[in-house]
Amino acid sequence: MIYDCAIVGAGFGGLGAALTLAEQGARVVVLEALKYPGGCASTFTRGGWRFESGATLFSGFDEGQLFARWIDRHQLPVTTRVPDPIVELRTPSWTLPITARREDLIARLGEFPGAPRDRLADFFARQSSLAGALWSLFDDPALLPPFGVRELLTHIARSPRYLPLAPWINRTLADLVAAHGLDGFEPLRIYLDAVSQITVQTSAAEAEAPFALATMDYYFRGTRHVHGGIGVLASAMLEATRALGADVRLSESVKALTPVADGWRVRTRRGEVTARQVIANVIPQALRGLLGDEARELDGLTRRVEGGWGAAMLYLGLARDAKLRAEAHHLELVDDPGAAFIEGNHVFCSISGADEARGPGGARTVTASTHVPMAKLLAMTPDAQGEYIAAVQSAMARTLGRRAPELDAATVHRLTASPRTFARFVGRPDGSVGGAPRVRGIGCYQGMLPRPVRPGLWMVGDSVFPGQSTLATALGGAKVAGLVARQSSRGA
Repeated sequence: MIYDCAIVGAGFGGLGAALTLAEQGARVVVLEALKYPGGCASTFTRGGWRFESGATLFSGFDEGQLFARWIDRHQLPVTTRVPDPIVELRTPSWTLPITARREDLIARLGEFPGAPRDRLADFFARQSSLAGALWSLFDDPALLPPFGVRELLTHIARSPRYLPLAPWINRTLADLVAAHGLDGFEPLRIYLDAVSQITVQTSAAEAEAPFALATMDYYFRGTRHVHGGIGVLASAMLEATRALGADVRLSESVKALTPVADGWRVRTRRGEVTARQVIANVIPQALRGLLGDEARELDGLTRRVEGGWGAAMLYLGLARDAKLRAEAHHLELVDDPGAAFIEGNHVFCSISGADEARGPGGARTVTASTHVPMAKLLAMTPDAQGEYIAAVQSAMARTLGRRAPELDAATVHRLTASPRTFARFVGRPDGSVGGAPRVRGIGCYQGMLPRPVRPGLWMVGDSVFPGQSTLATALGGAKVAGLVARQSSRGA
């Protein structure tokens, strides 16, 4: 049997591509090395405790948005909740609750001593307008490139909304803050550094302004907690794909991709399959390994990913009688606001709800993460890497003890993970996560037009446009799937 498309990897880019193709009646095979889907946004179980592997807070669940449409269309058994607040940002001097309402954030920032309220209002009004123009693309993936005549006409009609973005291309988010006279207002600077680090993977001083302006809306655009873990959504999407006729193969890692007359031969640990096209939900380093050659066309993207991040993790099991907020909640902890928001100085924590039964006897769990620079890590020997990650995890523990003592006191079980762990269990060479940082520069806009790496071979995931968030990778997968289906229909 020759499949129309083989999906390599069931992260959310692969899941979005597989479900979209299956909805269109394509013959699809999904090949995933793990025994569960989701990749770096999955939920795993160890020793009776159930943890989020990496990503822990997700957007796209408001009415009409991508995940909401899939949940409604396929009646997926997924329950989501809007935490209130969505995130609580804690520093040594103050705590800032961040809700799903932009006006709440503006009001709370305005309560700080000496807050320039008028300038804050002007800044957020401008940010909201510019972000709205970009988020319209996420609400309607057809408007993402490439697009047809109808979409082109839509973009022309919307051009007055896009034009104000032009002056900020190749400028940083910090430049816009300074233009509003807010560069001396520390609470805003800390908030922007914190949100930029977890979305565009860099600080406000380095972030390409249009991307950062869009991701500043992350908490206001259908962001929710998935009851039971993001793995519930990943598994539901995979089962919907299977129900539509797809061949789903878990625990089947792909070893090599070889072009053949009919398309591509995909060698797995259990045999081979042939597909007319392949969508690879992997990072460029992994794809180079599967191709078995230099794959020089991936050089630039590989360098950008290697200049990005890995993650050091702490997975915590809490005592059953832990005195915490009952609902699932999220904390963003900053130990020293004057230092870089990496290496344990900045820790993002997601605490499961009391009604989710993530551990023995219904106990709760915490996923805590921090960024580590891949360039620094890769320059070390393996022994030095181990010592470095241990030091980072110790710094994480100190930050937890200082900024979230309630979690520290309630911890009864601890599991650590590092970039090596992601490399081993998720199949990401060197353990890179988060794709390429959106640092200032025209390079951020390269790859916005999806095209195959080689004829019939495509990439999706956090390393390629639109990348980085779970919603963005799923959108990218759905967009590439549409292009694959179009090519397949022309070749039929």
